[in-house]
Amino acid sequence: MRCALIGVTGQLGFDLARTFDLPGELIRLTHADLDLLETGAIARVMRDVRPTHVVNAAAYNLVDRAEDERERAFALNAEAVGTLAETCEALGATLVHFSTDYVFDGAKTSAYTESDAPAPLSVYAESKLAGERLALARCRRAFVIRVCGLYGVAQSATAGRTNFVETMLRLAGQGQALRVVRDQVLTPSYTLDLAPKVWRVLARGAPGLYHLANAGQTSFYDFAREIFRLSGLTPSLTPVTAAEYGARARRPPYSVMARTRLAALGEDDLRPWQAALAAYLRERVTRAAAPAGS
Repeated sequence: MRCALIGVTGQLGFDLARTFDLPGELIRLTHADLDLLETGAIARVMRDVRPTHVVNAAAYNLVDRAEDERERAFALNAEAVGTLAETCEALGATLVHFSTDYVFDGAKTSAYTESDAPAPLSVYAESKLAGERLALARCRRAFVIRVCGLYGVAQSATAGRTNFVETMLRLAGQGQALRVVRDQVLTPSYTLDLAPKVWRVLARGAPGLYHLANAGQTSFYDFAREIFRLSGLTPSLTPVTAAEYGARARRPPYSVMARTRLAALGEDDLRPWQAALAAYLRERVTRAAAPAGS
């Protein structure tokens, strides 16, 4: 195996890199190594690397900003994915691409399966669904893995981008009163739990569509409450509706995903989101206390 990992500095990419355990070589590609939006860069870099597998953990994930940056969101989340899939097909390589629970409209009240029809509510979700379809249409060996509510210890190289847990802790530390949506239900997922499963799916599964998340479900409001309970914090925290919060982009009110295909592989043993969150909080404390460069 020669596995090219794109987006290695992001939260999921970082944990994919540190959990890689398959026979062969992992080739870490940063944005400096491969700009997916640069004309001709994908074909040129892939010809040089000659991968047997390509894992794409890069994405445009600014959900609200995408409402005003439709072209940019589609360029990275769809058009570049289509080009990557074509390139993998030409090289005989396997592609792994990541999508999102936001491709669903949240009209269901039970977990979405891989066979449920998507119905995106936002530009971001539309772009991710377009990327899914291009990956599967243009590469016969494509795995598309939908994930949900990601958080991990790696921080994006782009200033100001972070995850929900870090945002809550930062605002609480600043003494701010918090308003958090109570009528959007999801499964928060720790990237260090998900990453090893990606490698297991790649080693054991057939190409196609998979759902991957920690176990259980919660609202953003109750997620925030658990973050503060585990951290020993008591900020001012008020539940609000999505309509009251007034985010620029619409989110599904319910986006919990059933891991049907993961279960078929005997790999649906991810721990509950509460235990995963506790492990994440312990890891961030350990990393903060570690000497620089360790």
